[in-house]
Amino acid sequence: MTTPSVTPRLTPLHDVHAALGASFTDFAGWQMPVRYASETAEHRAVRTSAGLFDLTHMGEIELVGPGAGAALDHALVGRPSAIGVGRARYSMICAEDGGIIDDLVVYRLADEHFLVVANASNVAVVAPELAARAADHDVTVTDTSADWALLAVQGPASAEILSGLTDLHVPDLTYYAIDAGTLAGSDVLLARTGYTGEDGFEIYCRPGDAAAIWSALSTAGQAHGLVPAGLACRDTLRLEAGMPLYGHELDRDTTPYEAGLGRVVVLDKPAGFVGQEALARREEEGPRRVLVGLVATGRRSPRAGYPVVDPATGAEVGVVTSGSPSPTLERPIAMAYVPPALAAPGTRVQVSLRGTLEDADVVELPFYRRNR
Repeated sequence: MTTPSVTPRLTPLHDVHAALGASFTDFAGWQMPVRYASETAEHRAVRTSAGLFDLTHMGEIELVGPGAGAALDHALVGRPSAIGVGRARYSMICAEDGGIIDDLVVYRLADEHFLVVANASNVAVVAPELAARAADHDVTVTDTSADWALLAVQGPASAEILSGLTDLHVPDLTYYAIDAGTLAGSDVLLARTGYTGEDGFEIYCRPGDAAAIWSALSTAGQAHGLVPAGLACRDTLRLEAGMPLYGHELDRDTTPYEAGLGRVVVLDKPAGFVGQEALARREEEGPRRVLVGLVATGRRSPRAGYPVVDPATGAEVGVVTSGSPSPTLERPIAMAYVPPALAAPGTRVQVSLRGTLEDADVVELPFYRRNR
């Protein structure tokens, strides 16, 4: 028996990426640019000037109606009904047992209109789950992912690059804010958010407008050193910034408290929410494991899945969730789950790198924090 092939999904910018010489990778069924030349050079461009990303694989779910805020309060661990119009908030959707189904960004576009952005690998789960949880509220839940393309300009030069292309006053758009306007002559939603640890913007546009916007941004960014940037450097950027990635630091077996994200959980919502009882219990009990940063003392990088070893006993006590050489720190870095007793900064642990034990030191996250 042969397995039927699945045609990869292409973003409206696929031909643009191919013309730029991109290497592609499969990501949740999408063929996405992973790098154009050097992922290290792309990483450093974002830290020092700017990078231009295609993030169209992300999923968009819209909730419209007078019950939208209450529905999201019931469905998510935070309180989206308290988000002001034109603002955004990081949140999560958890299962009844408190395990994380996905981490999300929630935008409030109007009093009765919310835009929920889900990870590409989870949108097919999140959209019907939100619809089911909203069933008793006066709201319409629609997966509108096919209606949107998503570009991102990230880096210290991003605001200056955008300012000459949009009718919006970019300096007025504060961090985690969103506004509607035009950019390069096309209607967009412009949000000051990102996943790199740098100042930056995400641009939601119609798929048919994406190529023209990409071209305008590329031209405007030339004088600032903007480069096209792929998913490989996005991963090292978010790792340095200590930002968790679903499927690595976050999954169904992990609660927000273990991931160091208990601050996003609002336990005292009067109407309750899915997972409330389990999360309250886990908050009271304390985490069974803790997400920490590791800096390896040698030259080899810990990688996802490598065991963490307690040097005092030789026992495997944790696991690396993400790891890579850090272009900014010029050291191997990683995030890992370890027992609370080994989570204090300065603690020496070991990582088994294909059977060879290498020393690593626990450090506070993030590894990198930009100057504001």
